[in-house]
Amino acid sequence: MSQAINRYKADLRELSFVLFEQFKVHELSGRAPYSEMGEAETKEILKSTYKFVTDVLGPLNPVGDRVGCRLENGRVVTAPGFKEAWTLLHEQGIKLLGVPSEYGGLNAPQSVVVAVEELLSGANTAFNMYPGLAFGAAELIGLCGTDAQKQRYLQKIFSGTWGGTMCLTESQAGSDVGMAKTRAARNADGTFNITGNKIYISSGDQDFTENVIHLVLARIDGAPPGTKGLSLFIVPRVRINDDGSVGEDNDVAVASLEHKMGINGSSTCVLSFGENGRCQGELVGGVENLGMPQMFKMMNGARIGVGLQGVALASTAYLNALDYAKDRKQGASITRWKDPTAPRASIIEHADVRRMLLEMKAKVEGSRALLVKLATHEDWSKVLHESDPEKAAYHHGQVELLTPLVKSYSSDQAFRVCELAIQTYGGAGYTKDYPVEQYCRDSKIFSIYEGTNHIQAMDLVGRKLGQNGGMHTQQLQQDISEFVAANSAHPTLGDSVKILGDALEALGGSVMRLLGWFQGGQIQMVPLVANRFLELMSEVVVGWLLLDAARIAEEKLADVAEGHPDRAFYTGKRYAAVFFAKNILPGAIHKAQVLSDSDSSAIEIPDEAFASL
Repeated sequence: MSQAINRYKADLRELSFVLFEQFKVHELSGRAPYSEMGEAETKEILKSTYKFVTDVLGPLNPVGDRVGCRLENGRVVTAPGFKEAWTLLHEQGIKLLGVPSEYGGLNAPQSVVVAVEELLSGANTAFNMYPGLAFGAAELIGLCGTDAQKQRYLQKIFSGTWGGTMCLTESQAGSDVGMAKTRAARNADGTFNITGNKIYISSGDQDFTENVIHLVLARIDGAPPGTKGLSLFIVPRVRINDDGSVGEDNDVAVASLEHKMGINGSSTCVLSFGENGRCQGELVGGVENLGMPQMFKMMNGARIGVGLQGVALASTAYLNALDYAKDRKQGASITRWKDPTAPRASIIEHADVRRMLLEMKAKVEGSRALLVKLATHEDWSKVLHESDPEKAAYHHGQVELLTPLVKSYSSDQAFRVCELAIQTYGGAGYTKDYPVEQYCRDSKIFSIYEGTNHIQAMDLVGRKLGQNGGMHTQQLQQDISEFVAANSAHPTLGDSVKILGDALEALGGSVMRLLGWFQGGQIQMVPLVANRFLELMSEVVVGWLLLDAARIAEEKLADVAEGHPDRAFYTGKRYAAVFFAKNILPGAIHKAQVLSDSDSSAIEIPDEAFASL
């Protein structure tokens, strides 16, 4: 498919640790609704997926970046090799891992799915957006569609015969979705004529499939203003005949392709619906004015998926930088810096490079643990739904609370880790000879996708903290508090655990400060500090999960023989956790102090004082 080489790297030992040693996902095997899939089967899936991505997707990553997509006769033409990769992906059934068995899937837990998706996304983020959007559309139809809609669309999408998208954004609306102008006019047969334009539509068109199923937010004529009057429509690019085959064009046009900083292999389209008055759509589930609640079922999954993209790119950026640091020789050791005859040292021997590598390691492994933690909460909420509703509600509440953290922290840190990776390479990292400059460009969009990270922060402080009377937040704080109490006297981790305890106390104080602003009429302070609070809360949770991993690793070390690779692996867990506790968590405590100081300079400064232009 391409002569390009694979630069993607992943640590399967790390994935195995997170899944089976820290979060014990094998305990879900065979418990409804999940199929029998034990540790051995999961590891084999990870191994085979890694081979697929390094053989197929990884080599195509720079191809997609440099060639990109183009419009030809009104249709998107993707980069060379992408169409063949789509076919191979679906032939191997990798994307069917978490799909229900009635559609040919393996019914695997979400915690296993996110590990496999990390490999796919890390190897080629742009390519994996095509099946990602398609499966998101299918899952929404599966949750909200009528039986007839499920029968018509799901099998075709899951099999890779049809693609899919979500279409929210309009040029005049942006994140203010309630300002959408796309219209839906009733037809006598129960369908609707759709007219309008959508921008920034990921995977809006491609040359892999015979059809693309668009999920489009539009306002039915006469519906209320704002988000409450929006409905969600299934709008195929090509109309579907009664026998399920594709029919005539449905008046959906690609008006243009966006010119972007990164993810160039993914077609980001401006779509026009109904320019000729012939675009037909059907209401999802046959219900009106529920477009936003329905779309959020897809969007919440997409937000977690963006966090996953962040973990995936940060991980391969770190691992590439680590390999480079081991091989690149420059400068003498600090112990012989005055000796001109001293041999050149590998740059991993230099203290500042080691600091950058350990920061990347801690943030990558912490972000991954946060992602899998959320996924296991989701898994257990489904397993316990009937047998233990109270426990299931706890797990579901944690999914709600952690979603903005996963999306925002992982996406923010992805860009920062990629920047650190470039810095580790030095000037070489800024060139296209190495993959980290592409990783950095590709990762920047993550903090903007699916609601900017400020929107996530406002969701956290405005909705999630107070859900169920604040119970979800209290339960998370209690979980961390119990860990601190149990491990403050740990022989190697105790000092770090105490720092976590101080950070947790600072977090609790910040929660109360926010509550006071809400109740005391200082609402303008909330958006000013929301991002800082989300970062603070994320760092506390990540610090907890890293220390929990280190605790497990310390226990495992006692049974590992000298010279076994696991000794180095488990030792690395300890150092990552201690580094984060002693270098990052004090910053979280400082964030709480800054928040408490209530500085309102950014609100008070006059507009004209920003610059005299």
